[in-house]
Amino acid sequence: MKHDNLHQSATGSGEPAATKYVRETRCFKTARVFPTDVNNHNTLFGGKLMSYIDDIASIAASKLCRVDTVTASTDSVDFLYPINPSDSVTLESFVTWTGRSSMEVFVKVIREDLKSGERNIAATAFLTFVAIGEGKRKVQVPTVVPETEEERKLHETAPSRAAMRRQRREESKEFADYLTTDYPWE
Repeated sequence: MKHDNLHQSATGSGEPAATKYVRETRCFKTARVFPTDVNNHNTLFGGKLMSYIDDIASIAASKLCRVDTVTASTDSVDFLYPINPSDSVTLESFVTWTGRSSMEVFVKVIREDLKSGERNIAATAFLTFVAIGEGKRKVQVPTVVPETEEERKLHETAPSRAAMRRQRREESKEFADYLTTDYPWE
């Protein structure tokens, strides 16, 4: 196994590295669209795709910090192009940016017509994960270093998404105070 100084902790104690390349978190998943995967419009069911997105994003998050992670939020899932039964769907995920214990994961969904070879970006998503250590406490995560143009663009624009995420979370907490936990049949 290849190791370089980028991955060594200062003490060599097995603690998480201080820095990792974005490429070290990159994951791919490809699936065929089966008849049981489609909705009444004969396109891939959105809930199925969202399950794929959360799954692959969690793997990218874990590859960054090598501890347990939890989904803190699904910030957005934008469905851009329908995925048909004659298509395959490929998801690519990677960590774009990190805070102290949180990380933003980007997921790109590519649909490919298996007969023509035509490809389109079918969806994009941003999710936030938090690293959890022993005692279910948040732990510090490595920072990420972007290398490609795509990685750099996502990394540079991440702080504004993080600010919007914080604001939306506060608004959600305030809104939750107005909601009832009573069931209608009680």
